[in-house]
Amino acid sequence: MSRPARFTLDPAFTVGTVDPRLFGSFVEHLGRCVYTGIYEPGHPTADEAGLRGDVLDLVRELGATTLRYPGGNFVSGYKWEDGVGPADERPRRLDLAWRSTETNEFGLSEYIAFLKKVGPQAEPMMAVNLGTRGVAEALELQEYANHPAGTELSERRIAHGDKEPFGIRLWCLGNEMDGPWQTGHKTAEEYGRLAAETARAMRQMDPGVELVACGSSSRAMETFASWEATVLAETYDLVDYVSLHAYYEEIDGDRDSFLASAVDMETFIEAVVATCDHVGARLKSTKKINLSFDEWNVWYQRRFAAESAAAPLDWPEAPRLLEDSYSVTDAVVFGSLMIALLRHADRVTVACLAQLVNVIAPIMTEPGGPAWRQTTFFPFAQAAQYGRGQVLDVRIDSPTYGTQAYGEVPLLHATAVRGDDGSVTVFAVNRSQNDALPLEVALHGMELREVVEHSALSDEDPEARNTLDEPERVAPHTVAATTLHNGVLSAALEPLSWNVIRLA
Repeated sequence: MSRPARFTLDPAFTVGTVDPRLFGSFVEHLGRCVYTGIYEPGHPTADEAGLRGDVLDLVRELGATTLRYPGGNFVSGYKWEDGVGPADERPRRLDLAWRSTETNEFGLSEYIAFLKKVGPQAEPMMAVNLGTRGVAEALELQEYANHPAGTELSERRIAHGDKEPFGIRLWCLGNEMDGPWQTGHKTAEEYGRLAAETARAMRQMDPGVELVACGSSSRAMETFASWEATVLAETYDLVDYVSLHAYYEEIDGDRDSFLASAVDMETFIEAVVATCDHVGARLKSTKKINLSFDEWNVWYQRRFAAESAAAPLDWPEAPRLLEDSYSVTDAVVFGSLMIALLRHADRVTVACLAQLVNVIAPIMTEPGGPAWRQTTFFPFAQAAQYGRGQVLDVRIDSPTYGTQAYGEVPLLHATAVRGDDGSVTVFAVNRSQNDALPLEVALHGMELREVVEHSALSDEDPEARNTLDEPERVAPHTVAATTLHNGVLSAALEPLSWNVIRLA
């Protein structure tokens, strides 16, 4: 066993308050996320609206809040009008983004109905198409969705069966417009002007809307940082957020680097914050732009690229796409990414796990059959439940290990959140593949008397996963030997583990 990793917690030293929107997710018309995912008329658990009851139960258990919709790459070719009105009269369209046929059986009204059934914590986050469309169409969607009554578009919504406006506050101004793969891809100058004009018009209709400008679709983009600077020079006073997207995978067996993926995520966040603040300084503005990390996950993109290149162009409906099966190792990395978001809760105030069901998702379903939790379900659900309150400033002293991608990296990745009731939850990952990691946490200025629970997600088989045949193979287990004595928390973090330690 290596030397202990240590840090100190003191309520006087905080990062910021966790915004509930940090625990958002993402529903895109991609693969089976919608069809046979959240929506499957005829399923044994389906309600009168065709929504799967078993999936609704799991989404509530997951604790997802803000749900971004309808894309993603899909939105850049989407006509919102196709998804309203009588479902049997809606047009079928080709979706260029995912080379599929979209039936439009599920659309805007169905999405809002789904959110209502998830619960009051589920907030809409709507993306507008700035790829093949523009200002006029964004305004029309906003009016249809949000204007109470008395205009052609609001009355059309009422005639379609939705008397009450949808009240969508949070809007994405397009998706990944820096990406050459995006339908209607634009330069930073082109997009910045379009985003500014769209934002200005949407604020004319409702000054209280919250708007997200497209940032770079990854830190690896050649235009990274210069894209944000150019876009924000046009939109700084008109938007509230800039977006970040990042996905991570194990490459060529380099598991040590994969386990340190959050190093890249934190660097990405800090670089975007620096760029935003630089633009604000140039403009002599006191306003702070916050970050919307509205796509993040473990995603085996190289595998998908190979499969996609070999797939026939036959435009299937709801094909099985991006249905990654997640191992314990993936879940530990996923938990570390969740920690990275919490550690930057002062500026990352929206985040969306991509995606919710079937597509690189914590929840999987079988058409006509069961739904089950992937390994990544558990870190998200635990963070969403216990990661509410003030993020405490955690400065780690930890043994390190060498990685090819990031050099020397701490074995411990951790954060802590203090609830309104004074309780504290420590979230911690041990990146060591072979050794337990002793942890000592000094607690100052807090009346904490007991370890309520130490939960760990780990397994002797790092490739263990939950499947259709073994849906409960992996789950968190209780660690019994963790103690709190004389203001010091002492624990042993199992090798390759995600840990939740609750103190009261």
